[in-house]
Amino acid sequence: MSSNRTRLAAASALCALGMTLPGFALADKDGKDPECSPRTLHGAYLFSATGFTSASGAMVPKAIVERIDFNGDGTLHVTGATVSINGNVFRSPPGDATYDLPGPSCVGTLTFNPSLHFDIFVSPNGHDLTMIQTDTGNVFQGKVTRLK
Repeated sequence: MSSNRTRLAAASALCALGMTLPGFALADKDGKDPECSPRTLHGAYLFSATGFTSASGAMVPKAIVERIDFNGDGTLHVTGATVSINGNVFRSPPGDATYDLPGPSCVGTLTFNPSLHFDIFVSPNGHDLTMIQTDTGNVFQGKVTRLK
């Protein structure tokens, strides 16, 4: 009977520890929840997205795959991209953009100059984010994942 209580107590302690560890894993050195900032995004990422865009008054399919290098300071560089709009495929030249990621919500904005705008939703560790284009005439969203 005593060994059953000991096993139950040990299992309960492990369960309690398992529920608290995720909080420790996400906490910073002061034990506070992490806050996102431009520094959260740094390194090479792969962006892939699909949706629709307005062309000549009609909504047509749009897809993109591109490599984005986030600099951790609110700027980024796209090293290359392949885009398909209504089945017409082209390669986009390299380019620069800016992003803002204020505060603990890990929600921000990204602007490919001068006229492509996205809302971004970032994981606290900066490994993954989701982007949705906010320009009129677009239904376009995708995932961005840090390359290892």
